[in-house]
Amino acid sequence: MNDTTAIGILTGGGDCPGLNAVIRAVVKAGHMRGWKTLGFRNGFEGLLTPSRHVWLDYRDMGHLLTQGGTILGTTNRGRFASKTGLGEAQRIPREILDEAKANFHALGLSALVCVGGDGSLTIAQQLFEHGVPVIGVPKTIDNDLDATTITFGFDSAVCCATDALDRLHTTAESHNRVMVLEVMGRHAGWIAVSAGISGGGDIILIPEIPFSYDKICAKIAERESVGRKFTLVVAAEGARLRDGALVVADAGAKDREVRLGGIGSVVAREIEKLTEKETRVCVLGHLQRGGGPTSFDRLLCTRFGARAVDLIARGQFGFMVALRPPDTVAVPITEAIGRLRRVPADGDLVRAARALGISFGD
Repeated sequence: MNDTTAIGILTGGGDCPGLNAVIRAVVKAGHMRGWKTLGFRNGFEGLLTPSRHVWLDYRDMGHLLTQGGTILGTTNRGRFASKTGLGEAQRIPREILDEAKANFHALGLSALVCVGGDGSLTIAQQLFEHGVPVIGVPKTIDNDLDATTITFGFDSAVCCATDALDRLHTTAESHNRVMVLEVMGRHAGWIAVSAGISGGGDIILIPEIPFSYDKICAKIAERESVGRKFTLVVAAEGARLRDGALVVADAGAKDREVRLGGIGSVVAREIEKLTEKETRVCVLGHLQRGGGPTSFDRLLCTRFGARAVDLIARGQFGFMVALRPPDTVAVPITEAIGRLRRVPADGDLVRAARALGISFGD
């Protein structure tokens, strides 16, 4: 690498708080080395359309630390889709990889920083195997990416869900209602558990622990017996009954994952039928993805972006930045993809919740 080095960066998959903070850190850290940074618009699709790029000026990065979303845009569908259904991997056509690689080199780039979750990093790995010098940065609000202790965007999503529970608590208590809060979490319940504990939830439903309505109703009755006439239920979108299937809002097209949603309404309807208690549901949905990052995520994104530039300087391509407290480290992208980090059913987080009397519906 030298002072004429140019690197590329793109953001893939769903948006989340902190993407702009990573872009800012990469551009500024690169500038300190005399490098230029090229941003590809609309995720990996930008690699196939040379006009979909913009040179990023470090002097324009100041406001990005607190700004949500991504100035480069993103997509979780298209010609680079490498995940379908509930997460099965598929190979990207060789002609697509060839075109992306040719465009990358035609732009005179020395490295490509790919910011994303399991799907995006699976694409990044295939590009690396095809000869593109890639560095990965882990992002997912679900916090289900392996090989890193935490992903950016997660803390911001938990803060949003916790704030919602704080607000629902007062209205639930005022009306003696059961309030069901549906949060994101396709196959891992990190947001539900973390927000449920932080926000004083009474029942937490997560994909890792199948639930039954009998157990939910028993917990509500237990609270009633001691004068607690309201109950807060937190349900991850991927929560399921014992031997039950996922609640799917949209089976989706062949080039994208199924869209989950609806578990909150299903649970609320069943609770009201079985207990005859007035029950309401609140679905946070994309509110969890929107807005600016928390201070924790701002710091984490800055560390990830700076470390990504360091890995480029060291020539450690095919690696992903990861947090292994107290340090950021480099791990092979292959160690982060193809397997999800889920909430241990007997882990410390669940044990702490149970110690407080929180039910998991089991």
